[in-house]
Amino acid sequence: MGKVFFHTPWQGIPPLFTHPLISQIVELLSIHKNPVEIKKEKVVFFNPMHASKYTRHLLFCLLGLASCKEKPDLQGEYLFRKSEEYFYSFPTPAPSSNHGEEEKVPKITKEHFRCKGSLLHPVTKFEREGRQTLYYRDCLGKEFHSLPLRDNKESIYPCLLEILNFLQEKTEKKVVITSGHRCPAHNSYCDPSPYEWGSKHMIGAEVDFYIEGMEESPQEVLSLIESYYQETPPFSEKKEFSYFTTFDRGNLNVSTPPRLNKEIFVKLYLPHEGRNRDTIHSHPYLGIQVRWDRDLDKRVTLTKEQSQNFYRAI
Repeated sequence: MGKVFFHTPWQGIPPLFTHPLISQIVELLSIHKNPVEIKKEKVVFFNPMHASKYTRHLLFCLLGLASCKEKPDLQGEYLFRKSEEYFYSFPTPAPSSNHGEEEKVPKITKEHFRCKGSLLHPVTKFEREGRQTLYYRDCLGKEFHSLPLRDNKESIYPCLLEILNFLQEKTEKKVVITSGHRCPAHNSYCDPSPYEWGSKHMIGAEVDFYIEGMEESPQEVLSLIESYYQETPPFSEKKEFSYFTTFDRGNLNVSTPPRLNKEIFVKLYLPHEGRNRDTIHSHPYLGIQVRWDRDLDKRVTLTKEQSQNFYRAI
C-alpha cells in the first residue's frame, strides 16, 4: 500500500486524528471511515461531524490504559466507641390480630364434600361369577354437577359438618375427607358391589374421613364423636342422642361393631376393610351415616329420586 493521507476541512494545525498512532487506534476501534483506493494510495476521510464521537472513543481508550496501573495497598482504620454508647434496640413487633386464625385448620364446609369423580379415570370392570361382566365409567367430575339439593339449594346434612368441625377444634388437627358426596355414577364407579347400591353418600348423608396425625388412633376419634353429643346442648340433655349403643348384628363389611345413637351410625374400617377408589390410602378410617333428620324430625331414607336430585351442567 502507498502512503496514508488524512483529508479534513481544517486549516493550519492538523487535527488530532492525523497522528499516525491515533490513526492506528481508530483502525482498531473500527471507527466510521470511508477508505478509497486512488493510484495505490490509501486515503482515509474523516467526517468532521463525527469529531466528538472519535474524541470520546480515544479518551475511553486512554482512560482504560491509565486504569491498568498497579493500585497501592489500601489501608483501613479502627473504629473506636465510647463506653456509654449503645445500639438502639427495636421493640418486638406484636402479632397481628388474625395471626392465631391463620395457624388454625380450615373450617369444614359443604365444599369439602364435592364429588371426587373425574372423566380422566379409566373404565373399570366388575366381574361377577357366572354372570355378565359389568363395565363402569366415572362421572365428569364436580365441575359438571352439584351437591344434593334441598329446597333447591346445595346441601349436606348439618350434623356431619358440626361433628367434623368439633373434631378439628378438639384435636387441633386437620380432618381429611376421603369420600363425601358421590353422584350415582361415581358411587357405582367407586364400588359396584350390591352393598353400596344404597349408599347415603349419594344424598349427602354419609362421610368417610380420618384425622392427620391420628391415623392409627381411630378408637380415640370415635370416643370424641360420642363426646360431641355428651357435651353439646341440646343433645347432652337427651338420652337418645348422648347415649351410644353397639350394633352387633351380622352382614356387615367391618369387623369392629359399629356405634350408633338416634342421629348417626359410625363404622370403623381397618386397613384391609372398606377400600374403594375414593379411599385408596392404607389408614384406618371412620364412616358416619346420618340416621335421623333433625329438621324434618324423621328417619333418613334413600330413594332413587333423592339420589338423582342434583343439578347437572350438561
